[in-house]
Amino acid sequence: MKGKIAFLGTGLMGEPMAANLINSGYQVFVWNRSKEKTNRLKSIGGNIVSTPQNAVKDADIIFTMLENGSVVRDILFKSNLNNIIKSGATVIDTSSIPPDWAKEHASLLSKRGVAHIDAPVSGGTTGAIKGSLAIMAGGQVEEFKAVEDVFSPLGKVAYVGPPGSGQLCKLANQIICGGYLVAVAEGLHLASKGGADIIKVREALMGGFADSQVLHIHGERMVNREFEPGGKCRIFVKDLETVKETSNQLNINLQMADLIRKMYLDVVNLGFGENDQASILLAVEDSNSKK
Repeated sequence: MKGKIAFLGTGLMGEPMAANLINSGYQVFVWNRSKEKTNRLKSIGGNIVSTPQNAVKDADIIFTMLENGSVVRDILFKSNLNNIIKSGATVIDTSSIPPDWAKEHASLLSKRGVAHIDAPVSGGTTGAIKGSLAIMAGGQVEEFKAVEDVFSPLGKVAYVGPPGSGQLCKLANQIICGGYLVAVAEGLHLASKGGADIIKVREALMGGFADSQVLHIHGERMVNREFEPGGKCRIFVKDLETVKETSNQLNINLQMADLIRKMYLDVVNLGFGENDQASILLAVEDSNSKK
């Protein structure tokens, strides 16, 4: 039997990630605030516990996949969890949180002999289910190498630098993905208003320089007008707000990122915050309906 893993947070992303670890033979102890979200994990052999403290006791690796940095901080530190995690264990935070928070968490945990890897992911629920996530890992290189194999059931991991670097890479990912999302929505809207068949337009674009995972996955959602989340718009806005805060800290100007953030704020303000990121199409349509 492989070492004990604790997995904290089994929402849209965490549940399939934990399932892939269980199916790979790991002994996984699972905690989530809403216990009903752990039912499938129990059915495939996950050990469901009532508190995060019970999950992390004697665990070798602790995964967190939580909604934001404040929740991560509350769970790890305000609940005294950091004093229950055993020395020599590794916390792998796959949540998307501010880079400076990740650095602070790594520093605090190191004082107790606990390693910390900030390892946010990209690929949405599709990637989480298939085990094909792009995982961006920051931390001490020797600590990363010690746990590198555990990422295999989840996707492809890349070490990108010291503590906080994984979160910086995720912010870069969000800027780039946001740009693709806006471009796909505007391109399809243009084609539609001009009278083209947008199903065929999307197919024509695939394979050329406009091709991307966003065009494949989110473009299909836009064409079919299927906006059930993959990745929720309000969570995306949270990440884009972190981009803004981080760019201010670094004294750099990111004009495209600012535009993307404002456009996704429009999506949320239209009432589509719980929808998939492909809902940017709805904001594009709304802005043009007022002309």
